[in-house]
Order: sequence, then structure tokens, then C-alpha cells
Amino acid sequence: MSDHVIRATAADGQIRAFAAYTRDLTEEARTRHNTSPVMTAALGRLLTAAAILGTQLKGEEDKLTLKIKGDGPAGTLYAVANAHGQVKGFAENPQVLLHARADGKLDVGGAIGKGELTIIRDLGLKEPYIGTCELVSGEIAQDLTYYFAVSEQTPSSVSLGVLMNKNNTVAQAGGFMLQLMPGTTDEVAAALEEKILAAPSVTSWLSEGLTPEDILHRLLDDFDLQILESTDVAFHCGCSREKMESVLVGLGRHELLDLMVSQETVEVHCDFCNSYYQFSRPELKELFKKHFRSGTNPQ
Repeated sequence: MSDHVIRATAADGQIRAFAAYTRDLTEEARTRHNTSPVMTAALGRLLTAAAILGTQLKGEEDKLTLKIKGDGPAGTLYAVANAHGQVKGFAENPQVLLHARADGKLDVGGAIGKGELTIIRDLGLKEPYIGTCELVSGEIAQDLTYYFAVSEQTPSSVSLGVLMNKNNTVAQAGGFMLQLMPGTTDEVAAALEEKILAAPSVTSWLSEGLTPEDILHRLLDDFDLQILESTDVAFHCGCSREKMESVLVGLGRHELLDLMVSQETVEVHCDFCNSYYQFSRPELKELFKKHFRSGTNPQ
């Protein structure tokens, strides 16, 4: 099964629903960042949430950023998604090691700790929309559920999960989000809550071989589920050597000149995909000549 997000509606538009399968996306992030098991789970959950929320974007250049900043050993985590199903992310401290919780599950909440969740939607307007809330558990799904309730006044249920193999590769990853729209009746809300409370973990369903479509059918068949669309998702950074050249030029005339004189080789790192780009002194000289010696971009 390939990674994808399903968007759907139910109960004559009273319920908005999303479900995702993100095993390959999460495994790609694990490989690129060499994350420990608990950090694979944390980053995988955040990437899955970003993939789901990214399907709500409409514009070609629209971008959504999820940021979790806690006081735990994980530090800050980022995930960025666009409307095309391209997702990237990283953790400040990718190799945190913690004992499992008493129930045997990875202690994502312990790795993240207390702090703040921020959602940034850049829709091409003058200023991006920024919403924040405190972390209620650090488990990410519960924090997003709380965020939608307090920051966007949208009753929601978010479930996210990452299941690891014994060799610490990703066995399953995915999630779902159900939201009640304005005007939802008490009867629909109560019936949906009952369904959600009876549902197993999302990784249990995925381990049974269920697809995101199957998961939504399990949850919403009693509410006249209508599948609207499917979006393929994948880890994609979009960094390039040309963009890193722009980063160097952006340092300004004096900083680039200093690097050119003092360093044989300069290495530029992309946090999101953990790629490194090396620039030799002759290459730095060419950059300087192109952008500054001619008088362009004076700084």
C-alpha cells in the first residue's frame, strides 16, 4: 500500500474526515535523520498530521508548518507540508533514548515534555495565519485535538500512530482526524463519540491490513460516508545546490568574503532532509564575483 491521505465527509456534511497511511514517509524520515525509536514515533506522528492538514490547502504555493517546542530531551520538532502531498520535517535532537512507558509503548510524551504547539498556514497573504496552544500531553494527537478545540473552535478527534519493527524500522504509520462542522446535531456528535471511544489504535487497524479508506468505513459507515478524494504523500524536501548558493549569498558581501578567505571548503546543511552541500574556495569566489563584485546585491 502506497502512502496517501483520504478526505471524506459524512452525516450530510456534519462530519469532516481524513485518514492517512504514512509508513514510507515515516521510514524515509527515520533513515534520513537516524532517529531513535521514540523520536521516529514522535516525528512520524507529526509528519502524518502535517500530511493530513496539508490536504486542506488549496493554493499551489500554500504551505503548512507544525512546530512542537517542548522542554523534554527531544527539543523542537518541525513538519512542513503543501497541497501536493509533499512533506518534510526534522527533530532538534533525533537520537533521544528513553525507557518505554509502563504499558510498553514508546514514551513520546516524555521525550517532548511540556511546551507549545504552533500551526502556521502560509496562504500567500500578507501575513501567515499562526495559531498556538499549550501541550496537554506531548503525545501529539491529543495536543492537536486540544488545539482545534481551543484555537479554532472545531470539535475534533485526532489519532496518530507509529509502530516499530524489532530492528527499529517502521512497521506501520498513519492516522485519522474527524471534525464536527458547525450545526452538527447532538445525536450525531454523541454517536460519533461512541464510535471513537470503541475504536482500537490506528496502528492496530493498519496491522490488520486496513487501508485509510477501510478505517473511515469502520468509523463512519453508519453516517453515510462519502469519500471525496485521495492524495499521494511522500517525504520531499526541495532543497538544492542552487538554493544553498542563495543562502550563502544571503549572508552578505562581508560574510561571504570572510568565508572565501578563511575556508578551503564551506559546508551548508539542510535541517529538513539532512543533506550537506559543499562549496570549494574557487566556487565561493565565483559566487562572490557573480553577486557582489559587479555591484549587485550590495550589503
